[in-house]
Amino acid sequence: MTFPIIDLHCDVLYKYENNTRTSQSSLDLDASIANLRAGHVKVQAYAIFVSPKLTKEEKRKSALNQIYYFFKHVARPENHVVHITAWSQITKLKDHEIGAFLTIEGVDFFQGDIKIWRVFRRFGVLNIGLTWNGSNEAADGVEENLGRGITNFGKEIIRLNNEHQILTDVSHLSEKSFWNVIEHAKYIIASHSNAKALCSHRRNLTNHQILAMIQKKAQIHVVYYPTFISSEKVVYIKDLIKHIDHICSLGGKGFIGLGSDFDGIDSKVFNLETAAQHQNLLNELLKYYSEEDVRGFAYQNFLNNCPK
Repeated sequence: MTFPIIDLHCDVLYKYENNTRTSQSSLDLDASIANLRAGHVKVQAYAIFVSPKLTKEEKRKSALNQIYYFFKHVARPENHVVHITAWSQITKLKDHEIGAFLTIEGVDFFQGDIKIWRVFRRFGVLNIGLTWNGSNEAADGVEENLGRGITNFGKEIIRLNNEHQILTDVSHLSEKSFWNVIEHAKYIIASHSNAKALCSHRRNLTNHQILAMIQKKAQIHVVYYPTFISSEKVVYIKDLIKHIDHICSLGGKGFIGLGSDFDGIDSKVFNLETAAQHQNLLNELLKYYSEEDVRGFAYQNFLNNCPK
């Protein structure tokens, strides 16, 4: 049995940006088009992430380069990949088509200019995380907590997100920033985070945070990065499922999704190394959950809870 997959996070575009080779066939991608098809991925989110090491000018250029690579290598007619710019397009995809939409993982390249939000919305961005791990003009991140939480600029981004049915992503935020998003955002998601109760990494969510997400009907997409799953040297699919079990135990069964982080992680879960192996996770989940539940984790929960 196979299920369509909606994956809320990959770093394919960053990989293109940081590789001198420019053809699809020459770049070793976890989430290549071929692997997406093999894994029955129906919709893939593509993050725009710029390195914090770049200068201000380089950050803006990097973000634009990644938009270029998205259209050059991903959303092409011959790939049968459709650029999703509105949530309603997902249910209109044909059987042979894959949907692809853009997300932002840190608004450093906005440099405090709200006009850049409007430019990237024109590119079809549908999910915005205010920070990566550091802090910027919009918010504090998990690795650089300045005690500010979300700034006025960040709140302006959230206001626009709310108006335009764009998700506000909490996966990389400091705790204070997280609670500010819970207060101000209408459409909230954790695109790639796990449960801190099982793996005490700063990128994971506490029980208190998970419960707040559930109360807001916000989606939590589990991430495949071993560092966020377990402290063991080798991490297995069953270890990732423990995070799903935990979120379910808190009442979140209807809000769980998948956020692989493929092409952005330097180690892999055994038998879950590329997008071609998504179904390995779902087949293992079928040993413990009903077909309806697994269908929910794979894609239906997202469709049920995405902005309308």
